[in-house]
Amino acid sequence: MFKHICPSLLGVLLVTTSLWKTGRGMQVTSTGPLTMQRAEGDGVSLGCRYRTSPSDTGELDIEWSMINPDTTQKNQMLLSYTSGTKYIHGSGVFAHGLSFAAGDPSMGDASLTISLLSFAHSGTYQCKVKKSPGVDMLKMSLAVMVKPSVPKCWVEGGDVVGEALSLHCKVEKGSPPLRYSWTRISGGPFPATATQEGATGELRITNHSQSFAGLYDCRASNTVGAERCRVVLKANKPPNRAGVIIGTIVGSLLLVFILLAFLAVLTWKLRSRYRPEKEFSNEIREDAQPPVSRPVSRYTDRSSARCPQVLYCEVSRSEPDSFGGGRNTASIHSQTRTSVRHAYDSDY
Repeated sequence: MFKHICPSLLGVLLVTTSLWKTGRGMQVTSTGPLTMQRAEGDGVSLGCRYRTSPSDTGELDIEWSMINPDTTQKNQMLLSYTSGTKYIHGSGVFAHGLSFAAGDPSMGDASLTISLLSFAHSGTYQCKVKKSPGVDMLKMSLAVMVKPSVPKCWVEGGDVVGEALSLHCKVEKGSPPLRYSWTRISGGPFPATATQEGATGELRITNHSQSFAGLYDCRASNTVGAERCRVVLKANKPPNRAGVIIGTIVGSLLLVFILLAFLAVLTWKLRSRYRPEKEFSNEIREDAQPPVSRPVSRYTDRSSARCPQVLYCEVSRSEPDSFGGGRNTASIHSQTRTSVRHAYDSDY
């Protein structure tokens, strides 16, 4: 029985001894959280402390690198310490602002300091400390975010008592998730019936009253910062609706009257413009009527042709009288003379 127990006990002792030796080897620990969120433009220190064992007799080697998300690609070396010398391996944004937090990293502190953060610094960092035969490493995650800008506060829906309204708070810049919170600075406690949306920054009031009036404060925040704005909420009495209706009616009637007066004046102007031309054209037609034509005897035409400058002219007419001779000729002459004069006078 003893023979069966001894080999088992020996195996346990060997495992225990191996674990004890491993525990006393190189150990790397962190002085801060392994997942960090920092604001853009701020600085950060990635903690990395180590402890060697007496069996670690090799040369000290410290390396800081950024882990490539693509496992098929190499990691980017940033900073190293070998044989008492510091080396910067970064390029671009990693070429400046990187340094060891301690002046002498060989004293057990291999923390990395980044003085000015940008979005390019977001990623997973690895601290590796080696002193043969001991070696250990530590990984930590860094997320660079944007602080909320100063929000804008305003009231939407008016400030009339009895109506619904809402207070709004919004930022232009800021990394999500953003949270909004409303508090009442003056005027009494926060209204119990008011509801606010933390994700949108809206504070809704369904039935506004004098008890809601006061100064309100909105706080916009994310994991790296916070900003505030304030707005004053007033409570005004509703306007006289009867007076508004009467004023609307009177205004409408006055507008119609002005429109009718304008049309009347325009019509009168148009008629006054065309009336003189019409009367003038009528007078011309009356004056231009041609004289009435009258039939003229053959004898009158002949007389006018021979004596155009006299009122009348004698017409000589000799016709043989088969009965009386000269007496009848004189009589006819006298009658013809008189008839011609009367015919001329009647025309003019």
